[in-house]
Order: sequence, then C-alpha cells, then structure tokens
Amino acid sequence: MEKVKTAIIGPGNIGSDLMYKIMRSEYLEMSHMVGIVESEGIRRARKLGFETTTEGVEAILDIDEIKIVFDATGAKAHAVHAPLLRKAGKIAIDMTPAAVGPYAVPCVNLESLSNEMNFNMVTCGGQATVPIAYAINQAADSEYTEIISCISSKSAGPGTRANIDEFTETTARALELVGGADKGKAIIILNPAEPPLMMTNTIHSLVRNPDERKIQESVRKMVEKVREYVPGYKLRTPPMIDGNRVTVIVEVEGAGDFLPKYSGNLDIINAAAIEVAEKIARERLQN
Repeated sequence: MEKVKTAIIGPGNIGSDLMYKIMRSEYLEMSHMVGIVESEGIRRARKLGFETTTEGVEAILDIDEIKIVFDATGAKAHAVHAPLLRKAGKIAIDMTPAAVGPYAVPCVNLESLSNEMNFNMVTCGGQATVPIAYAINQAADSEYTEIISCISSKSAGPGTRANIDEFTETTARALELVGGADKGKAIIILNPAEPPLMMTNTIHSLVRNPDERKIQESVRKMVEKVREYVPGYKLRTPPMIDGNRVTVIVEVEGAGDFLPKYSGNLDIINAAAIEVAEKIARERLQN
C-alpha cells in the first residue's frame, strides 16, 4: 500500500515515540529523523534503518518525497522552522506550544481544518482536557474552565520543562478557542511519586446551564471519541455537578510504544498528532 513519507525533527522522547507510532501506521512512512547533534535518538532511528541527519531542518527542505514533518523540538525552535517548512511546501505538525498554526484537537475540530500547512498540537494537557471542556460547553455553556494536569516527573523531559510557561498559556488559550470557555486557565503539576503515577487531568467548569443529563451524555460521547485514537483515555471521575460547577477527572495511560505506560501525557499528544497526519495522508492518497 502506498504511504506518505514523513520526517521527525527532534530525536528525543517525543520524537522517538512518534517514530514507533509511524511504523505502525497504514498511511504514513517514516523517512528521516532530524537532529542537531549525534544522540541516542539518532542512533536508534539509524539502527531501525531510517535516514538520519544532524544538520537540522535545512537537511530535509529539498527532499520532495517528504510531505509531512513532525516538529518535536521546542517553541522557539519551531518559530524558526515553521516558515522554512512552509516555503518548502511541507506540512508541519507542531508538537511544541509555539502555536504558529491553528490548534488541532482531532476529536473536536480536525474536520474544520482544511488547506492548512501548520497544525499546532496544543500541549499534552490540552489534548487531554480540551475535548472535555468542549463537551461541557456544548451541553452547558461554560463561563470559565480551569484544568489541572498532573504528570509523572519522570515523563517530563527537558523539552517539557523548558516550555512550562508556554504550556500554561497555550493550553489556557485552547480551552477558550477550541473548548469554547469564555475564560480558560491551565495548571501543570510534576508529581515525583514512586512508582510513577498515570497522567490525571481535572477539569473544573462554571456553566450557565447546569443540566446534569446533558452534561453526562456529552462527556460520555466525547470520551468515546478520544478513545478511538487514545485507547488508554478514560474517565476516572464522571461529571460531578454542584450548582453551576462541573468537575470531571480523566486519566491517560500510554500505549507503551516507546515510552512507559505512565507517560500518558506524551502518548496522548503523539497519538493526536498521528491522527492529524493520517487524515492528511488519506486525503493526499485519494487524490
């Protein structure tokens, strides 16, 4: 079966896990792993038989066969990469909080995004909580939504730690622009517990129309949609309604492709990115 060739910039944990997910894809083909120094991730990709380079993004700009590029570096780096990839005619899947392109949360707004050259995957917390925020807003009209993402400290690498400020800003904005809340706020907690705990996300919303039946049904349907591409996504606490306050807690268990299963935070953003890329690939293959 014909597939669409892809490259990954950034051979760290996120990039390596993406590589294994691409290897399982029906529509995507792994071509290049791109870094700036020789690293374990570069050696891992090379050992698996993929092309590698330590010359940075410039090394793949002229390779016409590569149509989709996952950028798993950092917000500042993507701000540099984005215009170069656009000029080269490559679709960028931005794994950083740079937010150069529109926010993409597959189960909420992917169908409305067309002819884009840059898709921003928000943040791990955004992918876990924006769907629930959207479901609550659809059922009850949210005035304010606050989320708390709690992840294992072991699953927060240098990139995650370096982008924490961008994480809170980007996630909060996505709660508004995609989730539909009038006002959004995001908090991230790095939990040092041993053994490491699964990613948990608490969503608090203040709503105008606290209809319990509608909220319960809307959240249930949304969880099913997320589970189509993140099987380890589940309700830990179904919607609790107290007056106009709605609280939902979701847990994310990773697929264990490359990272430990407790790294649900990295798994969910990668799974969402693959969902976006596969939609693009299917459309290209059909044309």
